[in-house]
Amino acid sequence: MRAPLTIAAAQPRCVAFDIAANALIHAEVVRSAGARVVVFPELSLTGYELDAPTIRPDDPRLTPLVEACAETGTLALAGAPVDGPHIGMLAVSGAGATVAYRKLWLGSAEEVRFVPGHEPAVLDVDGWRLGLAICKDTGVAQHAAATAALGIDAYVAGVLEQAADAEIQPERARRIVADHRVWVVVASFAGGTGGGFDSAAGGSAIWAPDGSLVAAAGPEIGAIAQATLR
Repeated sequence: MRAPLTIAAAQPRCVAFDIAANALIHAEVVRSAGARVVVFPELSLTGYELDAPTIRPDDPRLTPLVEACAETGTLALAGAPVDGPHIGMLAVSGAGATVAYRKLWLGSAEEVRFVPGHEPAVLDVDGWRLGLAICKDTGVAQHAAATAALGIDAYVAGVLEQAADAEIQPERARRIVADHRVWVVVASFAGGTGGGFDSAAGGSAIWAPDGSLVAAAGPEIGAIAQATLR
């Protein structure tokens, strides 16, 4: 029988374009979160700067985050532009980083530079199957359905919304829960993140398969929503 999985959705402070600074901030979050998995928002390692250089998984600037994951036994899911170019999600552990997922559904401004990924993705963590998503993906029913069809226990997303659009996130999450009866974890940027997002929504949250909201962060930078999946 698999053990419970503690997961956290973080909304870290962000320094635009500064991968080294953001990796250190991510490392601090990992050390303080007390979770097996820590999920970060879309493009968390660069801010929502669509012209930021892509990041390779072996970039030495990620070393502090790798070390923090090694110390704590954490898997960090961090947002970054990656080769393609794609808007990606890096899976960072004590063993290093890999590109775990590439965003399938791009916004119009994103299409100017990025190309969509090719397929949904699932990570197996201690026997829990985590389906991965980035921002607009969560609003596309086809994405959740294709991901759920792979057999998932949780749908895990890094997102970014303006504070004025904060209700978009829970609306989408509740729909996904209703359609697929899985855990939904949303890590949402707070504060200024670049790209015209001077006041991001925050409100990271976790919903159980029965639709109940089990953890929620406020709109402030640095807040974390944490829950244990059982």
